[in-house]
Amino acid sequence: MAKAIICFGIFYFLLNPSFSQNSESIPHINTIDLESISPGTKNNYWLKISEDGLGQDINIPVVILKGANDGPVLAINAAIHGNELNGIPVIHHIINTVNPAEMSGTIIAIPITNVPAYQDNNRLFPDQTDLNRTMPGKANGNESQFYAYHLLEKLKGICDYVIDLHTASFGRVNSHYVRADLQDPILAKMAEIQNPQIILNGKTASTANADGTLRSALAANNIKCITIELGNPQVFQEDMKQAGIIGIQNTLAYLKILNIHVAAPKHPVVRCSKSYWIYTDAGGILEVLPDVNQSIEKGQKIAILYDSFGEVKQTYFAPENGIVIGKSSNPVSPAGARILHLGIFE
Repeated sequence: MAKAIICFGIFYFLLNPSFSQNSESIPHINTIDLESISPGTKNNYWLKISEDGLGQDINIPVVILKGANDGPVLAINAAIHGNELNGIPVIHHIINTVNPAEMSGTIIAIPITNVPAYQDNNRLFPDQTDLNRTMPGKANGNESQFYAYHLLEKLKGICDYVIDLHTASFGRVNSHYVRADLQDPILAKMAEIQNPQIILNGKTASTANADGTLRSALAANNIKCITIELGNPQVFQEDMKQAGIIGIQNTLAYLKILNIHVAAPKHPVVRCSKSYWIYTDAGGILEVLPDVNQSIEKGQKIAILYDSFGEVKQTYFAPENGIVIGKSSNPVSPAGARILHLGIFE
C-alpha cells in the first residue's frame, strides 16, 4: 500500500508542472539582458544583487514580460522598505493578467526589492539604514550602499519608466498619494492617471539627487519615475490593491504598451505644491484627530497629548490650511514624534 501511494505521488508530480515548479528551476542571472528574451513571453528570474554573511547570493525575484512588438520599458517595483507590502499583490495581479503577446514594450516587475529587510519583517536594511535614502549607493560602500548601488546598476540603461510602490511605515497610516516632478509633463500625466487621492509635487531632476531616493537616482539617469504610496504597512488592503492595479493599467495604456483605454477618474484629485510633517515637542500618549485625506484649516485642533495619568499635557493645532496625507497611528509618542503629514494645497 505504501509503495502504491509513493508511486501515485511520483506520477502526480510528473504530470503536474505547477506542482513540481520550485524556485530551484528558476534561472539565476547577474544582469537583465532584454535582447536575449524572446518576444511575447513571460519569464521569471532570480537576479543577484549582493551576498550574505555565508557568502550566499542575495537574489531578488524579477518577472519580465516582453511584448510581441517593440515599445517602452516600464519597471514596477515594491517593498524597497521591507514592511511595505501592499504593492506586492498589485504587481502579482499585473504579471498574472497581462498577456505579453498583446504588448508593445516590456514590463520588468520586482515584487520584493529589499529582500533582506522583507525577510526580517523590517522597514530598514539589516544595517538599520533606509535603503530609499541610500541611492545611488557606492560600489565600495557599506552593506546598504553596496546593495543600493548594484540594484540601481541593474536598472540603469534598460528602463524608460519606473513605478515605485510604497506604503506608510510602522506606526503610521497613509492616503493613496503620488509623488512626482510635476514640471515634467509626462510625469505629471503618469501621476494623474493613477487616480490617487492626492498628488504631491516632488523635487525637480536638477536637485533630486540630494534626497537619496530611488526616484531621484533614476531621474539623475534620465529615467522617469513616480512614487506611489498605497496605504498602510505590513498588511494587504484590498482597496489599495485595486487602486494600484487601475493606476498601472492606466500607465500601460498611456505608454501604449497595451492597446486599452485609460479609465475615467473615480474621484477628484487634490494637488499639493509641498508637504511637511508636524512633530510633538513633548512626550506622552498621542491622539491624532483628523483622518487621512481630510482637509483641515489653520488653527484646527489636530492632536492631543496626554500624560501617563490621563491629563492633557499638550494640544496641537494646524499651522495652515492643508490636507492630511498621512498620520501617526502609534499612541506611544516621545518628544519629537510625528503627528501628521500635512499637504499644502497647490
